Amino acid sequence: MSTDTEPTDPADPADSTAPTPAADGPSSGPLGRLRTRHTTRETVELAALGVIGLLAVVMLGFIGLYWLRDLPVVSTAYEQFRIAGRLLDLYLGTNVFKHPFMWQSLSTGVLIGIVAPLVGSFLVHREMALIGETLAHAAFAGVAVSLLFNAVTGWDGSLLFGALVVGVIGALGVQWLADRTDTYGDVPIAIMLSGSFALGTLLISYGRGLTGISIEGYLFGSLAVVTVDGARMMAFLSIFVIVGVLFNYKQLLFITFDEQAARVAQLPVNTYNTLLVVMTAVVVVGAMQVLGIILVAAMLVVPVAAASQIAVSFRETMYLSVIFGQVAILAGFAFSIAMSLPSGGSIVMAAIALYLGSIALSKNGMTALSTR
Repeated sequence: MSTDTEPTDPADPADSTAPTPAADGPSSGPLGRLRTRHTTRETVELAALGVIGLLAVVMLGFIGLYWLRDLPVVSTAYEQFRIAGRLLDLYLGTNVFKHPFMWQSLSTGVLIGIVAPLVGSFLVHREMALIGETLAHAAFAGVAVSLLFNAVTGWDGSLLFGALVVGVIGALGVQWLADRTDTYGDVPIAIMLSGSFALGTLLISYGRGLTGISIEGYLFGSLAVVTVDGARMMAFLSIFVIVGVLFNYKQLLFITFDEQAARVAQLPVNTYNTLLVVMTAVVVVGAMQVLGIILVAAMLVVPVAAASQIAVSFRETMYLSVIFGQVAILAGFAFSIAMSLPSGGSIVMAAIALYLGSIALSKNGMTALSTR
């Protein structure tokens, strides 16, 4: 990814696509055309982000209402939400929105469409796209550990909790290996990817027959996999990721494009690297309910890759990746429900369609500035 449009001042890494004072005349070329339309374009993007933010608030509201629905005050609001869902079904001619479990799945998907591209924007520009796949395999090992533990002890705990614990441990392991090898290269990632998947397959094979839970839904993604606890966990994890990015945006941007300069500026680079990989693990664990372990990494990469084809700055790449991610989630959900197909594959194919569309659009005038 090219960083030509990124700021070089470490103290103020805020993005800007405005022309320099020396370029007072009309701009020429693809970049000039983009800058001429920047105000309207940015307004549209911010409006889309506002709609997505409102949708996320509604989804978080449902998760909260469903969690506290037994309380007298909350029960009334929850029933009103259910009535709104039935009216929506009546208006659209569907049989979806009256079911609470569908709202759980939709809520989880909407939150995934925000936080996955948000974190993925930093990973892609750091050429760490495979870290998502690695941590997905670590989460697979976590699911296997939880399955075996539940079968042996009889405990009825959430499989996602074990996946979260092992996923975070895997993220810290990748960070530890990267520090010891002084790189974020392929070796630490390959070791953790193969090792965690090997552990998962051994545990699944060893515990076969001890539990009746099918691992297939976690591998390929399924709307039925999303539980009440899973939706609630996704809500908390999403808030953690969004707050983490908002409060550390400048520092994460700095180390993304010039880690050595960040070290010279005495930023705690290792701490921010650890924060990034932990947030990635958190997103992977939450997203694997809907996307499946095999496909979860796609939502960290594909929307960002699509946005990079037409964006003119890192900030705009982040905006567009969230928009594309949300479109892919909603389109994938609609296709999955209509055709009774796995949600993970449907969402990823929708994201790839957006990626191909963005490539075609960039060739028609919006040059892919962020690709080599």
